[in-house]
Amino acid sequence: MTMAELSNAKTNAQDKPSGASAVFNGRYMPPPEDGGGQRWVRTSMIIQASAEALYARWRDVESATQWHGQTVNVRRTGMKTSHWTMMVGDKKIEWESEILADEPGRRIAWHSIGGDLDEAGEVIFEPATGGRGTMVTVLQEYRMGALENLSQTISGRNPKQGVIESLRHFKALAETGEIPRTEGQPHGPRGAIANMKRSMYGETVPTPPGELRRAG
Repeated sequence: MTMAELSNAKTNAQDKPSGASAVFNGRYMPPPEDGGGQRWVRTSMIIQASAEALYARWRDVESATQWHGQTVNVRRTGMKTSHWTMMVGDKKIEWESEILADEPGRRIAWHSIGGDLDEAGEVIFEPATGGRGTMVTVLQEYRMGALENLSQTISGRNPKQGVIESLRHFKALAETGEIPRTEGQPHGPRGAIANMKRSMYGETVPTPPGELRRAG
């Protein structure tokens, strides 16, 4: 099932709309299983800001370079379309993206419509319990072959880890206006396994600039 099919699924007496916020009997439904060249990831974080403010920040696609890992340029091309450029090592990846659903203060869904990346995603903004900020949930789908996925993991970052790290950066930026950086921190010699984990977990990937370190 594709992201578009999930997002367009009908409601019934027990279900809410499918997608990142898919709920059955009060519980989140698991994302689809990986397979057939598809990779899925869902991640959630509580962010100390209003749903309206977080929606506005995410909807401002051209500012995504401040928090979206490895993204170097986003150019709005229409009311619902944009052109994205990402650097993975020394390789440039470019694609066009289109917004499928736009519910101010609550939900944004999108998919790629051409270029080097075949992906779709959805982000949901829901008030956290007890007035503790906003629960932000991201569901993202990538279509790729096993070899390409392995290459991403070794050369830069597993796409699933990239989604998690990007949401962590989004949270830090929304709450503090800057993103903590680990580059250049001292550490002792690392063995082969530690260096492999360093690559897999994205330590080799530059941290986005954030608002206070925005590139000129």
